[in-house]
Amino acid sequence: MRTRTLVFGLTLAFLFIYGAHSVTITITNNCAYTIWPADQTSAQQSQLSNTGFELASKASTSLVVPAPWNGRFWARTGCSIDGSGKFTCATADCGTGQVACNGNGGAPPASLAEFNLAANGGQDFYDISLVDGFNLPLSITPQASCTVPNCAANVNEACPAELQVKGFDGSVIGCNSACIEFNQPQYCCTGAYSTSTTCKPTNYSMFFKNECPQAYSYAYDDPTSLFSCTGGPNYSITFCP
Repeated sequence: MRTRTLVFGLTLAFLFIYGAHSVTITITNNCAYTIWPADQTSAQQSQLSNTGFELASKASTSLVVPAPWNGRFWARTGCSIDGSGKFTCATADCGTGQVACNGNGGAPPASLAEFNLAANGGQDFYDISLVDGFNLPLSITPQASCTVPNCAANVNEACPAELQVKGFDGSVIGCNSACIEFNQPQYCCTGAYSTSTTCKPTNYSMFFKNECPQAYSYAYDDPTSLFSCTGGPNYSITFCP
């Protein structure tokens, strides 16, 4: 009996440490139009139960995320279904032809909310990233006394002409990063620029940083863009905060 009790206790402890804990992430659409949020879980983990959905203006939905968990959220815009039933979006499309992204990431430009939950002794890390460009303003709010990163600026309105992504009507619907637009090592932090010592801010990354000071503007923008929280709080992501 004592052996069974010990094994049962160890099993409960294992479950508590490796998966019994979960976090609720609530996504709110504060934009004046419908968006289609999506999520992608990093490799070695199962995708969440809902990898893409429609969200009307002013509506919210919540997802239960197991911890530890590493992944990202974004929102697609200008989505429609063609005559063959294929679902596509003007920005951040994930290429599945469906509302669900099923593990695919969003095509740049896409504003990202990134999480690494329970990564270090229960500590969460989270950030807003414009490394893949910008399509929508967003914020991340921990339900705790932790930093609330915010990218409320409509970067599309100020986007340099060479980075602009335009819709069918000629309006700017996204702003590419210099890495996506030019695919050069100094902008992508690759090759000879693959370390924090050699990859420095550029005029293009500084444009994004000036618009959204709390968001990643290039790969090594950690000091002012990566935030942490302890205690396993729930989080809210708001698009168009």
